[in-house]
Parts: sequence; structure tokens; C-alpha cells
Amino acid sequence: MTSSLALRRSVHAAFKSLVDYAGLFPPAALGMSDAIDEYAAASEGAHAWMLGRFIVPFSRLEELGDHRREFPLSVLVNVALPADADTGRWTELAGEGLQIVARGREAGARVEALEIAIPPPRWRRETFDAPLGQLGALLERENLRDLPAYAELSDAGAMSAAKRARLGVKLRCGGLEASAFPSVDAVAAFIDAATEHGLPFKATAGLHHPVRHLDAATGFTMHGFLNLLAAAVFASRTDETVLRAIVAEEDPGAFTFEDDSFAWRGLCCNIDELRAVRRSSFVGYGSCSFDEPVDDLTALGILPTA
Repeated sequence: MTSSLALRRSVHAAFKSLVDYAGLFPPAALGMSDAIDEYAAASEGAHAWMLGRFIVPFSRLEELGDHRREFPLSVLVNVALPADADTGRWTELAGEGLQIVARGREAGARVEALEIAIPPPRWRRETFDAPLGQLGALLERENLRDLPAYAELSDAGAMSAAKRARLGVKLRCGGLEASAFPSVDAVAAFIDAATEHGLPFKATAGLHHPVRHLDAATGFTMHGFLNLLAAAVFASRTDETVLRAIVAEEDPGAFTFEDDSFAWRGLCCNIDELRAVRRSSFVGYGSCSFDEPVDDLTALGILPTA
């Protein structure tokens, strides 16, 4: 990659509003006041154009105070279920969460998106079809259908059900334990399936840095948000083997930005294709730090130095 003193148009297209701020969540797990301060500072900084929404659990909307009317919000509707709870109980609790969101929105909260974790099937023959269909009905009931809603799934095979329910999807890329990090094959399969079904997707957790790498502090091999972007860009024009190679790429030099194009090794897209992917495929990801991705992209020469 070649350093530049000016921001390339392709870089702006690739990373505009990409990073939703998740400072309330681990590993940062900031208090509400500190998270508000960090988001406000980022929104006024030189890289504010990269900043997306403030992610907040539905149960903490009120804690935002007046900021819930100022900050663009992505509201997380995740509910804890007992091990023996059935889909009906999840529907009840998720519905209560969505009611809180709807009331907050009526009171002026600037809710722009929803993220909902779908409980995994408990039995071998059970699928995601029922909870996804029920989620669609809940959104209709609470007059939230106009908002983009992303269902967090662990199965790339559930894309057809998500599409029938008119939902986007969400991919969890990491966590606090090694088992929380999906394999290269799983990530590639998720992106491939979302692309095939024309579904927008978000990603979350473990994506602090641009390129896949071994994290020395934890010993975990972490996925990179630049890998996900490239995989989304080229998913429709390549095969599964190449898609897995993109997700597995650990050489930052394999990703190149020119003023009007973006490339991974021998594959290249123009700026219009890049914008289209960001608009309708890989729409963003959640990060508990905004500084880390900015600093890394600057160190790689992708963002210009001050």
C-alpha cells in the first residue's frame, strides 16, 4: 500500500460510517458516562466520517438521557433465556424489549437500527424459521418495520428464512473465549450466503483491527474488518476457495486502495461497486473502540496521517 497525504475516494467509500460504537460492551465495558464522552469526542474528530451509530441495549435507553435524541442509535434487543426456555418464552421477552424501543422512539429517541440475537435451535430438527418469522411479526406489531433490523444468527443456512422475514443478518466474529471466534470457513460461508440471498449484514465482536492476525495478548487469531469488506466485495464474482482465502488473508499488503478502486491481490473493483457493497451488503460493524481501527488504518498508510 502506498501512503498518501490526501484521503483517497475509495477509502472514503470503503469506511464511511463503517464503525458503530460499542463502548458499553466488553472488552471495553465502559460506564455510560464514559461511553457518551468517547462517542461525542469521536463525532467531532477528524475521522467522524467513519463513525456510525452508538450501540445501546434496549434496557439502557433511558440512561442516555438527552443524548438518546442526539446520537444516532442502533438498539440491541438481546434477551437472556433459561436453558429450558422454549421459543415462545423468547418471543415474549423479545416482544417486551421491542415495546421499550417503540416507546423510546415515540418519546424522541433517535433509533436508526435494531440488532436482535436469535436463540439457537435446541433440537436437531429445529430451525431458525420460527423465531425469525415471529421476529418479523413483532416488528410489525410495534410499528418498527421501517427500521433496518439485523438478526444475529449462527447458521448460514438460515438466510432464506431471514429473507422471508425481511431481515438483515448479523455475524458474531469473536468474544472473550477462543470458542467465540468462528472459523474462516464459517465466516466465508456466512458472507457467501448473505450475498447469494441479497441480505445486508453487520458484524460484531473481535474486529478491532483491519486484517486477520494472531493477537499476542490473548493468543486468539482474530478476524479483520478489511477481510470482511473484501469478501463482501468479491463474493459474487469468485468461488468458495478464493472467498476463504480472502477471509484468511493475514498480509496487509494484499489489500490496495487507489483513488477510484479497491483490490485484493488479483481482484479489483471500482468505486461504484465499493459503494454498492457498503450500501446493501457489508453495512458496518460494531467495535468497542473507535481509536483502534483509525490508528491501525493510519499505520498501514490507508488513512492519511494528520
